[in-house]
Formats: sequence, structure tokens, C-alpha cells
Amino acid sequence: RAAGRAGAAAVAVKLDGPGQADALREAATEAGVALLSVRRETRWEHLDSLARAIIAGPDASDAPGAPEPNAGDLFSLAQTVAVLTNGIVSIEDTSSRVLAYSRSSDSDEVDDLRRLSILGWQGPEPYLSKLREWGIFQHLRSSDTPIAVEPHPELGLRRRLAVGIRAGAQPLGTIWVQEGAQPLAPLAEQALVGAARVAAAQLVRRRRELSADVRLTQTLLTGLLEGSTGPQSLATHLGLDLRRPATVLAYSAHTTEGLHRSDVTGLISVHTAARHRTALLAPIDSRVYVLLPELPSGLPMTTVRDWAAEVVTAAREHLGISLRAAIGSTVEGLAQVPDSRAQADRILDAMGRGGVDLEVAALIDVQAEVLVSEMLALLQERGGLRDPRLTALTAYDRRHGTRLAESVLAWLDALGEVRVAADSLHIHPNTLRYRVRRAEQLTGIDLAQPQQRLLAMLQLRLPADE
Repeated sequence: RAAGRAGAAAVAVKLDGPGQADALREAATEAGVALLSVRRETRWEHLDSLARAIIAGPDASDAPGAPEPNAGDLFSLAQTVAVLTNGIVSIEDTSSRVLAYSRSSDSDEVDDLRRLSILGWQGPEPYLSKLREWGIFQHLRSSDTPIAVEPHPELGLRRRLAVGIRAGAQPLGTIWVQEGAQPLAPLAEQALVGAARVAAAQLVRRRRELSADVRLTQTLLTGLLEGSTGPQSLATHLGLDLRRPATVLAYSAHTTEGLHRSDVTGLISVHTAARHRTALLAPIDSRVYVLLPELPSGLPMTTVRDWAAEVVTAAREHLGISLRAAIGSTVEGLAQVPDSRAQADRILDAMGRGGVDLEVAALIDVQAEVLVSEMLALLQERGGLRDPRLTALTAYDRRHGTRLAESVLAWLDALGEVRVAADSLHIHPNTLRYRVRRAEQLTGIDLAQPQQRLLAMLQLRLPADE
């Protein structure tokens, strides 16, 4: 009744016995509030979190100006780990209380320990005592490496992996991945290592209420990448060494239709944290940037390329999307990070224009392709730089249905080798010779001149409507 007078919409109660139900139902009706019966084992703080999420509404995160679900959401992290490991995930604190868990579409895949843990928001004591007896908790408190728990059908336990969540020597919790109907993914242990590091940062934030600190980190990191903030602020804030080598990775997707950006950033953060402990991630516009600070001196470019390739492969296999990854230059310190980001952007720009066929690339791999792509972009943007004779040639082809421009470009690409160029177009060599002569006659261009050949090789690569 007091809740009704205070304007509450509902009251949640834990009943001591069946006799209370009728009296409470009558009181709730009189007060005009809904009555919710709560299981005795349910923790009030979990009920409070659930109620607040419902009040916020299922589409609250899509409202204009609303914060995007991100790495601070343990449930999103649990779902990301489930996708990467092909398992069923729960994240627990040091008292085995469930903090978050992944969705499971098939109840038959869930074993008794998982089912009872979720129902009670805490691992049941009979199972916990077995895990203590087997030395599982001792390992999780003292090590960063995952441990396997073998199946015990007689106890209703399926195989699972577990890893401790730690901040330095301080245990913060655990992540558990239960095997379902399908085996766990080959890289499940690696994904767990990365997830534990991401979860550690989230749990530290929870304990210390550092949401403002996280926003500051993102602001400083974004400012550094964009060149609007100096490196000293970020270095001081995070305790980073200004003079250690650093590299920026940039990711973009062909399409993220049907996905929230948090799906992509979550996958990138988990994989990157598994490979580099101090990695930092910043979504900017349609791209996701990863700063790898404090790299070991002399780290081979192939190592960083392999890390990026793992992310691209995981995105394709687990999210069904094609990511492009560009590796910026390795710079001497944080002060040069904007240069590394600019180089990564140049590569991604070229990839987006179709000038680079690779999924993962550094500038050393595609120097010529990037430069040509940038020159083509300049020709597209500034029509006054184009040779009007070549523009007239492509217009002639459109009007008459001919292929003169295409034939000239094939001849140029073949360095004047008529047979090679003719074969690439599946035409007779004499036909190619005629087309090249006809193009020269129509436009007056002299393909014997090196400068005109160079311009033709560039301009004729522009889209036909240009």
C-alpha cells in the first residue's frame, strides 16, 4: 500500500509461505500496483538490473543520442565469446555469482551446472565443491591460462573451458565456456584469454565506478588518432611509455547490415586483447581503429599482419561479414601515431575504391596500388586534370557501342605487346591494331609519347561514365 501511494507500478516480493499469496494479492489490488513473485534464491541486485533494463526499453540503445552498447556490457561480451568459441558462456565473480551469460537457443545443450547456475544466479554448492576438489579454482586464482574441465556424465557435467579474470595478482572472477552439441572452436582458448582481459577492464570499472575514466580514455585516444590531442595526456592517463614503438590498425566492413557495431567492435577487442595486452580500440565514423602501443622493438610486420588476419577470418566465420584490415606504419613513439593512422587510412581508402584486392595489407605490400588509386581519385574529383581527348574517346564508345578505350588500355597494360593484349580481350591481333589506330585518329592523341601514354593508362581506368 505504501508503494502504491508512492506511485510505484509494481512490487516484487519473496513469499515465506503459500498463505501470504492471497493477502498480498488483495493488498496489491487495493493499492493499484502489480504484484511480482520472486524466487527466494534470486538476488535483489540482479532483479534490479533486469527491471532497469526493461524500463529503459528494448530499443533504448537505438534512440538518437543514446550510447551504443559497447565493451562495457558483460552480456555483449559473453555473447561475443559464445560466437567465437562455439560454446555456452557465463561470466562469474569470485564468489561464483553469475554476472552475465550468453543466449542458448537449445536447452538440450545446457548441462545441469549451467542450468542451475543461471536459475539461481550462482553456482550450486555441490558442483562448486567438486570443482574445488579437482583444483580448478586454485588454477583460476593463480594463472592467466585457460583450464579444461573434462566431462562427467554421471554428474550431469559436459566438457568446459574456464579462465580466470584478474587485474594483476587480484582475482576478479571467471569465464566459463561449456561445450554444447558441437565441439568448441580450435581457437577457443585464445578467445578466452582475450575475453578475460576485456572482462577485467569492465569489472575494474564496475568496482571503481570509472565510467567517466573510460570516456576520458576514449576521448584522449580519439584525439591522438585525429591529431587534435598530444600523446602526453593519453600516456599519463594510462601509464604508457611515450618512446616505445606503436602501430595503428584500421578495420572497415564491406557491409554490417543486420549487425550492431558492437558485434564488430566486440570481436575485434577480444581478439586484439588476446594478442597485445595494452591494445586500445576506438570506433571513429565507419571504421574501427586499434592502437598497439608499447610494441617490442623489432617486432616483425608479419606478426602484426597475422594478428589482423585472425580478426578478419573470425569476422567472416563468426559474424558472416568481410572485414578489410590496414596496417599503419610502426612509429617510434606515441607522438607519431597520427602518421600511422593516416597511412592505414590511405590503404583502406584504396581498398574501398577497389584498388587493392587483399583483405589485410600494409603499405609495403601495396605501395603502387595505393598511389595509383589516389591519383585516380584525384582525377575523379578534379575533371580539369583529365585529357579531354580521352574523355571524348570514352564518350564515343558509349554512343556507338565500341570498345576503343578498353582496347587502348589493354595495349598499354601489355606494354605494346599486341598478341598479349588481344588475348586478354579474346580478339584477333589485327582487330586490336585497328582499334588502337582508330582511337588515335579519332582523338589525335599520340601514344608514341610517354607522357600521353602515362595519362592514358591512368584516365582510362576511371569508370566509363567519367
